[in-house]
Amino acid sequence: MHAEFDFTDRVALVTGACGALGSAVAEAFADAGATVAACDVIDVDDEDSLLDPGEDTTFHRADFTDEAEVEATIEDVIDRHGRLDCLLNVAGTWRGGDPVGETDGDQFGMLFDVNLKTAFLATKHALPHLRETEGSMVAVSARSGLEGGEGDALYRASKAGVRIFTESVAEENLGTVRANCVMPSVLDTPTNREMMEYSDEWVKPAEVARVMLFLCSDAATPTSGAAVPVYGEA
Repeated sequence: MHAEFDFTDRVALVTGACGALGSAVAEAFADAGATVAACDVIDVDDEDSLLDPGEDTTFHRADFTDEAEVEATIEDVIDRHGRLDCLLNVAGTWRGGDPVGETDGDQFGMLFDVNLKTAFLATKHALPHLRETEGSMVAVSARSGLEGGEGDALYRASKAGVRIFTESVAEENLGTVRANCVMPSVLDTPTNREMMEYSDEWVKPAEVARVMLFLCSDAATPTSGAAVPVYGEA
């Protein structure tokens, strides 16, 4: 069985769109008929970018840790496309390897900025437009944000924050904007393949993107405030 989603005439904004998961999400929404506003701090032509925007995708280079840039970017999206239906808060990063007592203090600000502040600022400035369309927000938390572990306490804490933040947005916008998050385990990305020994239990970014499509679709109308596991067989 293969589910089909139709996002024709809907506008989706994707943060972190040049990364492995962000590019998969942008592609999935575009393939489903949405107009996609793909946003990232790196340029689409950068050698590290995995985004290949099609004709229904506009690219917006912006630092989503900077509130002025976020506000201007979302207003630009509204000026170009007239509406916003879906916000996909994908921007994020991982750092780890050291116990708390040996972790560089600067790592705190970086991880919470990239993983949580981007989601906060994007959601803050997208909400007025999502309320107009009774749209959806989906953020990316992580399986490791459900419990403590060794070597990446700050990453886990920031991703736990994404989950609690999402649940709070859902509670504040009952009946208008649905807010959910996905919780991947290890993603099958080029970076992870370089850092770790590959396992066929890893989850493909395209699979996570399909779950995010579902959460924004009419099929998930009763669902808000959920933290959805996307672990594959891990």
